Formats: sequence, C-alpha cells, structure tokens
Amino acid sequence: MRLSDRALRLAPSATLEVVGKAKQLKRDGKPVISFGAGEPDFTSPPAAVQAAVDAINRGETHYTPTSGIPELKEAIQSYYMQRFGLEYRPEEILVGAGAKPLLYEALACLLNPGDEVLLFAPAWVSYVEQINLCDGRPVVLDTSANGFLPTREQIEAAITPRTVGILVNTPNNPTGAVYPRALLEEIAAVAQEKGLWIIFDEIYERLVYEGTVHSNLLSVVPSLWNSTLLINGVSKAYAMTGWRIGYALGPKPLIEKMGGVQGHLTSNPTSISQWASAAAIKNSEADVESMRKAFEERRTLILKALKEMPHIRVTEPQGAFYVFVDARSCIGKSYRGQVLSDDVAFCRTLLEQEFVAAVPGSAFLAPGFIRVSYSNSSEEIREGMSRLNRFLSEL
Repeated sequence: MRLSDRALRLAPSATLEVVGKAKQLKRDGKPVISFGAGEPDFTSPPAAVQAAVDAINRGETHYTPTSGIPELKEAIQSYYMQRFGLEYRPEEILVGAGAKPLLYEALACLLNPGDEVLLFAPAWVSYVEQINLCDGRPVVLDTSANGFLPTREQIEAAITPRTVGILVNTPNNPTGAVYPRALLEEIAAVAQEKGLWIIFDEIYERLVYEGTVHSNLLSVVPSLWNSTLLINGVSKAYAMTGWRIGYALGPKPLIEKMGGVQGHLTSNPTSISQWASAAAIKNSEADVESMRKAFEERRTLILKALKEMPHIRVTEPQGAFYVFVDARSCIGKSYRGQVLSDDVAFCRTLLEQEFVAAVPGSAFLAPGFIRVSYSNSSEEIREGMSRLNRFLSEL
C-alpha cells in the first residue's frame, strides 16, 4: 500500500504507547503502576454527571451548532470574565472535541508550507507533529538549562523571515513549569515587535501549587488581543478527559475559519458532553479546588521520594501534575546486565522489570529525562516510588 509522505513522517504518541503497554501487562495479571497517563484519577464532578443524565432524558442527542451550544459558550464567557477579566463574545469562542483538535485547526488556519513556529522544549509532542502535518516547520528552543523557562535572547535569536508564531504552554506539560508574568511580558514584546501570533495553551491553568499564580497572557498584555488564541478545556481541572471537550477563544476571523475546518473534520463536539461541561464550569468550583489540593499533597509526596533517590535530579514543578526527572546520568549504566542506552531503554526496562510505567523524555524533545505523573493515588505513588528507588539502586 502506498502511503503519503505526511503519514510516514508522523511519529506515534509515546505517552499512549507507554500507557497501552502498561494496560496490556496489567491485563496479563502483572502488578503494574503507571505514571504515564496525563489524566486525573478522580471521577468527574457530580454536577457534570447529572447534567449529562438530564440531557439524555431531554433528548439532547442530536447535532448541535458546529461551534458549540450557546449554554456552554455562556459558561465559558462567564468563566473568563470572572477569572481573568477578559470579555469574549460568543462568536469569538469555538468548542471542540478536546483541546487537541482545536490546536490542529488553529495551525491549519495559520500556517502555509514552510512557515516556522517557535516552541519551547521540553514540549508536548503533539505540537511538533501537528505543525508537521500542516507542512510547517517547528523551531525547538531547549529550556532545560534555565529551569525549563525560555529566555528573550533565545527567542530573538531563533526568529527568521519565515517565523509566523510562538506556541506557549503554561503550566507546562511535561515539566510543570509556570511562566512568570515578567517572562510573558518579554514573549509578548517580541511577538508584537515581529508581528507574530501566539497560541497560548493554558489547559492546566487551575493546577498550580504553593502560592504560585498562573497569569493569562491577555490579562498581562491586552494589546495582543488580535494576535492571540487561548486554548483551554475541561479535561484536566474537572477530571473530564473522556468527555472530550476543549475550547478556543480568539479573534473572530480566526475562530470562524477554525470553525470551518472543524465543520469538515469533526462537526460538532458531542452534545451530551457539552451539557455536562457547561454544568461543570458553572457548578463545580468546590470540586476543582478539592482536586487541586489533593494534587498538591501528592506533589509533596512524590518530590520527597524522588529527591532521596540516587542518579537522578528533579526541578520542582509549580503546576500541572508531572515531575520531569533528569535521568541523564543513568544513560549508559546497566541494570542486571541490560545497558540503558537511552531514556526509551530506561523506561522499557523499568516497566518490564519493576512494572512501573513512565514516559521517556525524548517523547517531549528532551532525551535523557523521564516524565512521571502524580495523578495517581497516594498509595500507588508510595509503592511506585519504592520500586523506582530499587531500580535505580541496582544500576
């Protein structure tokens, strides 16, 4: 079978690959503990579940407007006004089947072949693959030497005549880094000076810890309104990953074109999920805060364990629910005769020998690191970290 060059260039999701292998081992009866998944282990808020049941009973099981039901857009409008002081009109909001397709739709509307997009590594791997799918060119800036934060000098040095935009993700997946207000001001200044657009992915914005504050880019620099697209959704903060609802807020011309792409790609997002999401945003604030506090406790637990282990180093995450572990000193060492040639071999051996799943850093453009999620229960974190410590101690 002849496949397109575009399809052949596409790299699979390492996160889904690790989670899939871990699930298979678990089905085979192995005592697997997975730190691979990027999703909360909590159930969705009661308000969301009840709203879904009510929607089904009302017969809300048909097509909706492609861009989302008015009730959900109103909830999003109210949320952004109350939380960030930003006033969006319904026609400046697009609801999609998760944040991921919205990112693709945005790139499809903004990129011509050969256009360059700056992104900061470590970075979520789908950014790179989606830019490639749109025939753009990802320009990756390594932030590992600066606490996982880019510098203005890096950004300015990377800009070429083909640069059209910057992709910013804070709180960051996989590092948990939260971009401070001053850094956002510097990124905004460069974008304004060079006439670049910004995609601002703040899907983890509710999950920050120990007094850290998440700053919305447009709250910091309102003058970027006409060149900034915000990406958010209910998956992380509301533990609603399976409902598949994300949303984008941005200039009307871009939102309309993205809606056109969505109309040909997925049509409307699931009707039931939209009603559930509207209820979650309006009525689940206490649930969000309860989950955030639980994540904060788990963060403390996993950091304490990791800092006591040999061969690795950690930079404390301020947000999301990941720790990005520097395991570069482990590469080249052996475990019971098996040489850990790279971070992929490290994670494969860890899974096969100790039944602990983690995601290799090369999946996030950072070879030699591993990502561990603390979205697990405290009991799983304790046991999993004990196994990881045993593994490292035998290197």
